[in-house]
Amino acid sequence: MTAPVLEHDWYPAPVPANVEVGPGSWLYSAFAFLHYRSQRPVGLRVGRNTGIYIDTLFDLGPHGEVDIGDHCTLAGPIFCTRGRVAIGNRVLISSRVLVADDPFSCPPGNHVPDLGAGHSPPAVVEIGDDAWIGTGATLLAGARIGAGGIVGAATVVDFEVPEMTIVGGDPARIIGRSD
Repeated sequence: MTAPVLEHDWYPAPVPANVEVGPGSWLYSAFAFLHYRSQRPVGLRVGRNTGIYIDTLFDLGPHGEVDIGDHCTLAGPIFCTRGRVAIGNRVLISSRVLVADDPFSCPPGNHVPDLGAGHSPPAVVEIGDDAWIGTGATLLAGARIGAGGIVGAATVVDFEVPEMTIVGGDPARIIGRSD
């Protein structure tokens, strides 16, 4: 099977074959996959009616996987992962957000590291339904943003944020409720 090429794309490369984009969704460019090394059966899954806009990058290691729900807007985040990132439905992720569970997600060249049976995979990063992630926020390993949660601009999160909770600061702390 030939990997698809985006008709509107300025970057002369196909979208990786293990990327699934749902009906009504839009992807700005195959440039988003410049450092994409996922060898998972489906390295990126995008639901219905989701927009993935300019400056969004998927820097996935061989074991990296990102799952994005329906009706989401991604306005330029960077995903740097060797694990799994799960994003719910109706999520807004602003520009310059970094979702990183590993500082070195992509090995150079075509080398695929053997994680071995004793290696624990990196922690999963999860973003619940209806969450908002502010500009320049950083979500590190262990970050779990509950449904309806709001992460303020430039906030650094590495813990579980309860549903309908607002966090801000570096390191993040709870500053309010969103209901």
